[in-house]
Amino acid sequence: MNIEFFRDYCISKKGVTEEFPFGEDTLVFKVMGKMFAATNITKEVFRVNLKCDPERSIQLREEYEDIIPGFHMNKKHWNTIYLERDLPSKLKTELIDHSYDLVVASLRKADKESLKNL
Repeated sequence: MNIEFFRDYCISKKGVTEEFPFGEDTLVFKVMGKMFAATNITKEVFRVNLKCDPERSIQLREEYEDIIPGFHMNKKHWNTIYLERDLPSKLKTELIDHSYDLVVASLRKADKESLKNL
């Protein structure tokens, strides 16, 4: 998965915006104002930070060498995933969806209703 596909996939999700809140190098995707994905667009190696269930994070890190604790993030809740390496394509999109879904589940009731009505 390259950065263009990743961007298109993220931005196609309901309620998603893209921003550069940490400077011009770090592209962040948010749903209803809450971050679910981030990537440094200037690095040679394309990797992204995605939110993940803590137990699943451990399992994924043990199973795949291209999934590591979240770089510059809370290591319990975030993974860094190397998307241009050998992970199965289905797993890559599943992990993006999982991150998005975790953030949506944590939204306030009013934000969930707003998202539902988009």
